[in-house]
Amino acid sequence: MLKDQKQTATPRKPRADAQRNRSHLLEIARQAFTRSGGDASMDEIAKLAGVGPGTLYRHFPNRDALLEAVYITELQKLAVAEKEFAATLPPVEALRAWMKLFVDYIAAKQIIHSALDALVSRGSNVFDCSLSLIQGSITGLLSRAVASGDIRGDIDGMDLLRALFGVSNTASNPDWPVSAKRLVDILILGSRPVE
Repeated sequence: MLKDQKQTATPRKPRADAQRNRSHLLEIARQAFTRSGGDASMDEIAKLAGVGPGTLYRHFPNRDALLEAVYITELQKLAVAEKEFAATLPPVEALRAWMKLFVDYIAAKQIIHSALDALVSRGSNVFDCSLSLIQGSITGLLSRAVASGDIRGDIDGMDLLRALFGVSNTASNPDWPVSAKRLVDILILGSRPVE
């Protein structure tokens, strides 16, 4: 006699092609939001991605879900880049490369900022993990650069990032990211040990 056995289903990992489709949709959505802001049309995003609206809605049931996913993806790029840069570049160059990527993150966030704020006002916790991830990344990269002797020990990573945010918030021209990336080099140079 067979006893009833409770089977526990383990969640399946998405198929590789499904993951590629999702990544492609997110990239197209990021580009559309960059051009049109948070009000980019879901139907237009589906068209640009070369899929039917049903496919887009199957992955992202509404614009809020898509905006949140685009933001989280940009945030995850920072975390992945921190590990990649730390493993492949000298410490000070890893810090420099990551800070320049952080400028791109700020630019992407600014474009959809009002839509993200609206998400938060409706109860989304989209920003909850942002600060800890960003702080962890800059702290790890800065610690390596300090340990290598390339950066002074009295430098605070969050101060470096605040300087980049400051440029993004005060610049009135659309090419502020170019200036901010030049500022990264200035910040690195100013953080070197005094001889």
